[in-house]
Amino acid sequence: MAIGHSLTLLAIFFLGTTVSATVFTLQNRCTYTVWPGTITGDGGAALGGGGFALAPGASTQLHAPPGWSGRFWGRTGCTFNDAGSGTCTTGDCGGLQCSGGGVPPVTLTEFTLGSAGGQNKDFYDVSLVDGYNVGMGVRPSDGGSGDCQYAGCVADLNRNCPPELSVTSGGAVVACKSACAAFNRPEYCCTGDLSTPATCSPTHYSDMFKSACPTAYAYAYDDASSTCSCSGSDYFITFCPTGS
Repeated sequence: MAIGHSLTLLAIFFLGTTVSATVFTLQNRCTYTVWPGTITGDGGAALGGGGFALAPGASTQLHAPPGWSGRFWGRTGCTFNDAGSGTCTTGDCGGLQCSGGGVPPVTLTEFTLGSAGGQNKDFYDVSLVDGYNVGMGVRPSDGGSGDCQYAGCVADLNRNCPPELSVTSGGAVVACKSACAAFNRPEYCCTGDLSTPATCSPTHYSDMFKSACPTAYAYAYDDASSTCSCSGSDYFITFCPTGS
């Protein structure tokens, strides 16, 4: 009886360690409502149902299982009816609860979490490879171990977006395209004969993004200074980290 009881406790212990979740706290410091979108890498259930509204100053928590991978982004200028149908000026994804990824240009936060039985490091980045629509930052919690760097794009790239990359609505710049999306040329998209790190170099457009946001991905092969890692951490994902 005592042995059976001990085995039960042991099973509960291991169950508890393998199902522990990573907590993402999404915070909106923008002066306007942001509609976060989420997508899961393996096609599984999206965190937060795939999308929701986040009012200025509000925050919410989402729980992800070990081994989870996916993306977060912010949508702006959205209008939805009671059934969740509608569109967004930037980052649109097919409704309030996203049916796919956000339409570029869009700022992305990307995660691959470690699994309980294998890789125990989390990898994350903030990417401008698909352009920019709203500032985003990722900060690991104090309990993490390893490098646990801050990643993000704090600057408002819409304010200084070149005309050839600008997306406007109502007379205002609401997003900034990547050079790849604007020109669809191999040197900007890292395609064709320029599809390797050795052959695809930064351009003056990606340098502009990198100068404004040094800890964000500026182009396809910007891994060295942009991919972050941490272990045993929860994460704070902030829209408009400067509060602008």
